[in-house]
Amino acid sequence: MPRFAANLSLLFTEHPFLERFRAAAGAGFRFVEYQNPYDFDRHAVGAALRDAGLAAVLHNLPLQTRGACDPDRREEFRAGVALAIEYAHAGGCRQLNCLPGGVPEGVGPELARATLVANLRHAARALKDAGIRLLIEPVNTRDLPGSYLNRTRQAAGIIDEVGSDNLFVQYDAYHMQIMEGDLARTIEENLAKIAHIQVSDNPGRHEPGTGEINFPFLFAFLDRIGYAGFVGAEYRPAGGTLEGLGWVRPWL
Repeated sequence: MPRFAANLSLLFTEHPFLERFRAAAGAGFRFVEYQNPYDFDRHAVGAALRDAGLAAVLHNLPLQTRGACDPDRREEFRAGVALAIEYAHAGGCRQLNCLPGGVPEGVGPELARATLVANLRHAARALKDAGIRLLIEPVNTRDLPGSYLNRTRQAAGIIDEVGSDNLFVQYDAYHMQIMEGDLARTIEENLAKIAHIQVSDNPGRHEPGTGEINFPFLFAFLDRIGYAGFVGAEYRPAGGTLEGLGWVRPWL
């Protein structure tokens, strides 16, 4: 049975961020994820998790690491990794996601890839020493024009080139429905490399059941193929958060 995590950057936004943890717990979630906790004191984030009785399963590296393909920003990337480790430890979070961003003007494709691979090798090693897994997320180029990483096969190839046993794919069904479709087959073919899945429907990036993706089938399929990670509910509610949770209640 899939284990669902509420993404507190997009859900329960009726509340200030640090109050969203209790709101998620009150709605029946036991796990949460969030994008960028860095505007808040890391100890306050950890306390909010503990007070609500929740476990954090994922958050992103800081925004400065989105220059991961920029050879002039390697030190900035490393500083972001170190900061993320501090936040992950404060919240007991065992997975961090890297969004590499785009390629700067004047940087060729070979240099961009080599820079990204070197940065990911550093991050995967540093996070492994800290007991944390590193993930990379392909995203769609319609919502995020110019993004370097935008397909599952591309992410899998980068993982092979990095050569670390501590680097995985975060597979976002919304982004990959736009970029490549064929969700079930792609997930199954790359199951060994996928450590986290996120869901929202297309079009609109709203809750499952509002668009074209057959999520009841997909959730049953994940169970059938033995997917053991979490499923993050990362969507913009079409209405209020609580009113849109009918799709997940059978699993909570």
